[in-house]
Amino acid sequence: MAQRDETRAAAYWRRNLGLMLRLLLVWFVVSYGCGIILVDFLNQFRIGGYKLGFWFAQQGSIYVFVALIFYYARRMAALDHEFHVDDDDEPGA
Repeated sequence: MAQRDETRAAAYWRRNLGLMLRLLLVWFVVSYGCGIILVDFLNQFRIGGYKLGFWFAQQGSIYVFVALIFYYARRMAALDHEFHVDDDDEPGA
């Protein structure tokens, strides 16, 4: 029984870390890639009167970061439910 619990816990954390790494990669690409590396290319386009590269560096990466937080919370709630570690599975809840 303990071995099965350890296997489930390892699978849970492996999935959690995989999700975090993917989301950090998206954040890195948007903030560093679009805000610094690709800024000259993106500045050819405009959004709201501002150059797109500038917009990503100043606003876009923040919006993406906030969206990633909400996405992570939703995915973790689903992962918690899948592995039966969410609050609804506690005894007496």
